Amino acid sequence: MFDVVYLCFGAAAWALVAYKSVAWFRDRSNTDLGLACVMTGGVATVFLFSAPSLYRGFDRLLGVANLAMVFLYSSVVVFAAGALVLLLRWTTGDAEAARARARVRARVAVGVVAALWAVAVTGFAAGRPDAVEHPRDFSTAYTGAPGVMLFLVLYLAILGSSLAGLGTLCPRYAARLGGSWLARGLRVLGAGCWLGLVYCACKVIGFVLSWCGHPALWLSNGVAPLSASVAAILVLAGFSLPAAGPRVAAWRRLRRLSPLWRTVTAQSPEVTMDGSRWSGRWPFADLEWRANRQMAEIRDVQRGIRRHVESDAVDIVLERARAVALDDRQLAAVAEAAALRRGLENRAVGHVPAHGADSVVVDAVPTGREGARLAAEYEHLALVADVYRSPLIETVLTELRERSARPRT
Repeated sequence: MFDVVYLCFGAAAWALVAYKSVAWFRDRSNTDLGLACVMTGGVATVFLFSAPSLYRGFDRLLGVANLAMVFLYSSVVVFAAGALVLLLRWTTGDAEAARARARVRARVAVGVVAALWAVAVTGFAAGRPDAVEHPRDFSTAYTGAPGVMLFLVLYLAILGSSLAGLGTLCPRYAARLGGSWLARGLRVLGAGCWLGLVYCACKVIGFVLSWCGHPALWLSNGVAPLSASVAAILVLAGFSLPAAGPRVAAWRRLRRLSPLWRTVTAQSPEVTMDGSRWSGRWPFADLEWRANRQMAEIRDVQRGIRRHVESDAVDIVLERARAVALDDRQLAAVAEAAALRRGLENRAVGHVPAHGADSVVVDAVPTGREGARLAAEYEHLALVADVYRSPLIETVLTELRERSARPRT
């Protein structure tokens, strides 16, 4: 059971590492992204070596009992070193001199961590009292071995200090980023760091109780590993949200915009661009590009039909829509959908009103950050797609048709 769970999480984590690495190879100047790749790789390795069968198989292969634990904890230390470097980068200023100082401090921090970890591994190598495998109870099996205790205490000190710093900074930076996916990822990452501190506390309390003659195996071998596993999952989720979140949002927008896009571009095929060569082979390829393209092409159609829409059509639609007690967002969507349908309908029969509309886009997008405006515009167009064939639109279009037909008779 543990093998299946940990190996599945490990495989998923390494897939995330591969995805982030591809993004980093495209932008190698993004040091934070490179650090995120290294830290995610550390967590992924922890999951793999947490599988008991892999743990024992690794030790049998190399002929050293519990050596897998050294590799497992070394992966955690790599994560911790990456976290310390991130802390130094995030707490420095934007000036070139400040960035240079941060680079020096980062090298010193990594050097100190490496030196402490060399001491810890030496303690492990010199202080093992036996050659018995302990994949599930390593920390409680050697509470009486000073060398192994030195190894474990230094490990917890390095991990705990980095988790405390990163867990403190993540919410602060998330507060500056508003509702972006990066902010959400930082909050989840911060939660994972604080839960990781619970793991450290459980281990330390377990050591103290064992030294006092009251071992609490349920705490050291039960609560601590469980909290560490959940913390690792939260850390991975925090790293994955900035990449996965926009793709999921783009997929949802595609699902909502596609019916409207297909309808309007079928009557205006000249506005459509060639699709990505990957989107035809894999439905989840280029999601954001395709969502942006669909919105742009819908807007192109709207610009092209303005002269086919009566100048007062939007006002008439708004007047009728207010009678059914719609909110401002729904009013704007109904007005825009009706104007779009009216323009396409008039163009299909070659009708050009004497006074065309200046615009068929009803501005319902609030001012603010560019990312927030773009998301609001997507949501607005999605509402337009939702009401495009609603009974209210049919009623208003019928009135507009009758109104435009009267002067001709």
